[in-house]
Amino acid sequence: MTGTTTLDLGPQARIVARLAAAVPDTRLAGRTPCPAYTVAALLGHLAGLAAAFCDAARKDLGATTDTAPGAAAPALPAHWREELPRVLGELAEAWQDPAAWTGMTRAGGVDLPGAVAGAVAADELVVHGWDLARATGQEYAPDPAALRASYAFLLAAARDGDRGGGIFAAVVPVPDDAPLLDRAVGLSGRDPAWTPPPSP
Repeated sequence: MTGTTTLDLGPQARIVARLAAAVPDTRLAGRTPCPAYTVAALLGHLAGLAAAFCDAARKDLGATTDTAPGAAAPALPAHWREELPRVLGELAEAWQDPAAWTGMTRAGGVDLPGAVAGAVAADELVVHGWDLARATGQEYAPDPAALRASYAFLLAAARDGDRGGGIFAAVVPVPDDAPLLDRAVGLSGRDPAWTPPPSP
């Protein structure tokens, strides 16, 4: 992570929790900017990644941290409206510990420095927050610090030719003077102009 040793993930985690809370049941089967994910699958993925990155922060390595990024999205928990904000809060709390950002840990089955795992967690929250907002017609303003961390991570990955183990699509070109969120979204392989397809 460029220029930062730690980052408070709490503001971005709370933004994602608010977006999720506003999703009506009627939108759960809808499409998202991630072609393989419905809204329900995206919410399940968010719950799964929150648990995984919470464990990564605590260096509690096991089933959650060994799950590959390309694995099937976790099923949406039956009580997801209560569980998702809880695990997002636990994620943010775990990364409050400076020790989370030091040493080595594991996420997605890959061993990596704690600071890199923290940057990945920020990126997941920022980009999937955008996915969820776009898919459900909500306004979205990510936490500025998390957005900067996400952009720095994605830019470095693009320059290295590392597309995150195949979970990202090719970079979508975005003008250099576009808003930072649009540039991050493009680097993640998404079209910033994406909108849900009309209902049949």
